[in-house]
Amino acid sequence: MRTIDWVDGHIELIDQTKLPGELEVRTVTELDDLINDIKRLAVRGAPALGVAGGMGVALIAQQGLKGAELEDASRRLANARPTAVNLSWGVRRVMEYANEGKDRILEEALAIRDEDIASCYSMGQYGADLIEELLGEGQHAIMTVCNTGGLACVERGTALGVIQTMFERGTLKEALPVETRPLLQGSRLTAWELEQMGAPYRLIVDSAGPFLLRRGFAQAFFAGADRITANGDTANKIGTYSLSLGAKAMNLPVIVVAPESTIDMETKTGADIEIEDRGTEEVVNFHGVRTAPEETQAINPAFDVTPHENITAIVTDRRVIRVDRGESPSTVPLGPIRTRSN
Repeated sequence: MRTIDWVDGHIELIDQTKLPGELEVRTVTELDDLINDIKRLAVRGAPALGVAGGMGVALIAQQGLKGAELEDASRRLANARPTAVNLSWGVRRVMEYANEGKDRILEEALAIRDEDIASCYSMGQYGADLIEELLGEGQHAIMTVCNTGGLACVERGTALGVIQTMFERGTLKEALPVETRPLLQGSRLTAWELEQMGAPYRLIVDSAGPFLLRRGFAQAFFAGADRITANGDTANKIGTYSLSLGAKAMNLPVIVVAPESTIDMETKTGADIEIEDRGTEEVVNFHGVRTAPEETQAINPAFDVTPHENITAIVTDRRVIRVDRGESPSTVPLGPIRTRSN
């Protein structure tokens, strides 16, 4: 099942806030509903947000918006979540064809969807090959954060897509997803996806990650990315930075997996990335139950920034950038999109 798709003139998406208890597919026919779904994380994950951006523009174009009205609505969509570069990238890419009519806009939005599917297969191949190069033959345990599977894309996934490719090749010993507070994308979504694919896994609490890395429970740490800067700094789900520190302390590979569209060459370093704060309510409540005193206020950054010094390699759908060897997105040429057969 696809996380997000275009069906009969509207958008259909899995409501990820209902998982793992309920698999609900939402029909989205209005831009305001899509923006709300993005903000409340019914659809989330950098690649899926890129697809949502493109399809959102297609949706309002099909409804007759054009000119300044289309530009204003598209700008509002692009700003729904500021840290994830893919959302605004998808909007901008489709808006390049705004003067060519609604059918051309829809064609480009569907191209983003199809490219994302191919991209995920390619990242899986590049990433699984890299782990064999770094760790050798045999089976390996991989720790990962948040959700980077098909739910974060259209199908298959980025970092979890590499884990799936390893599982299919027989090189995955087990996956160790961290629960990923405060919204538990690791336990609600990643564990659910691992269960669906039949891969071996054990769930761990966020704070146990660095300790378990030190004890040898995993041989590498995988993360996705919501924005990769020109120097290789990476914004990803909060908790990624501390796990990268734990892995680096043990000389374990830290592998960031994301499509080329996540690389933002206009943002020079991680210090320039706007970090979204999602407010107090997510922290002081859990499933509607208050877990802190009524007057408690919280600091709740949705993302952190892992400096390139902590990263071994960035795997995209078209190359492997060995950051540990001084490589950056500007120094490594693009390679081919790989399929399951190459």
